[in-house]
Amino acid sequence: MSLNSYGHLFRVTTWGESHGPALGCVIDGCPPGVTVDTAMLQHWLDLRKPGTSKYVTQRREPDAVEILSGVFEGVTTGTPISLMIRNADQRSKDYGDIRDKFRPGHADYAYFVKYGVRDYRGGGRSSARETAARVAAGGVARAVLSEMVPGVTVRGAMVQMGDRGIDRDRWDWDEVARNPFWTPDAAAAQDWAGYLDGLRRAGDSVGAIIEIRASGVPAGLGAPIYGKIDTDLAAAMMSINAVKGVEIGDGFATAGLTGSANADEMRMGPDGPEFSSNHAGGVLGGISTGQEIVVRFAVKPTSSILTPRATVDRFGKDTEIVTKGRHDPCVGIRAVPVGEARRACVLLDHMLRHRGQVGENKGRVG
Repeated sequence: MSLNSYGHLFRVTTWGESHGPALGCVIDGCPPGVTVDTAMLQHWLDLRKPGTSKYVTQRREPDAVEILSGVFEGVTTGTPISLMIRNADQRSKDYGDIRDKFRPGHADYAYFVKYGVRDYRGGGRSSARETAARVAAGGVARAVLSEMVPGVTVRGAMVQMGDRGIDRDRWDWDEVARNPFWTPDAAAAQDWAGYLDGLRRAGDSVGAIIEIRASGVPAGLGAPIYGKIDTDLAAAMMSINAVKGVEIGDGFATAGLTGSANADEMRMGPDGPEFSSNHAGGVLGGISTGQEIVVRFAVKPTSSILTPRATVDRFGKDTEIVTKGRHDPCVGIRAVPVGEARRACVLLDHMLRHRGQVGENKGRVG
């Protein structure tokens, strides 16, 4: 299996399976001299790990990260950084009944057709467990970004569960940390709790929409045509397990706008041009404008559910399947820290590419 790496100058390769002994990543291209330690990375992993509330999978994984290389006396050396997270709570027996059956909506069938090998233990490489390695890499990226551009902030929230969205007039970033759904709307969190409880009892699941914002990003990141920062952001979000759609700024809603309504008008401010709106999501022509970069992605309902579903087995026979084990009734909940991590890695990669090609921005207004 190829294509397990992403990034250009800040390049990350992930490895490992859901029910193997461990998983992790190797980071190449990290600048030297950046403060990194396990406690710093563990903070981000603890936000993603399973078992944190009754609304996520009850698999008990400490997700304790180990730094194997690339860091000496608390700072990066400029050499490859290898991070490892041991799996501690595998229950492969939960999947024994489905070893020859393909779960509808899951990657089982597509993987088997392509590779001819079936790792039925929780999906193997296709499992969302792999995203722990991405969050660890994102922790390193955040550390570098904080030193290169101290004003950059990356944060995310769940803005919709099923067909139930938030009230944006009640948006409160502090609320995100106070509820188990990563939502900035306290009233929505209360509503979603009862809604998801009902779905869990029924053995069903539901999808979600996640919004990731990055503020303090300097203008000029990205390049025209094939090096667009929004192209890389979209690819990064689409690579997350169960993501089926991505939009930048107003995204699909711009199809319903007129040109006069959609254009983000500008006026000269004391420190340069200022925009009257941000329909473009902070990116024009694939290059950052200095505005907040806004990305949303849609996460499908968890495919592993207790409701019986029609399927086929690898022998070509029709059958039914019920997926046992411990699964997220709404996988979007734990997708928020994963989206933040992927955003941080893309931003850092573009920062390094920009610095290597241009150095400082060449254009000046005023």
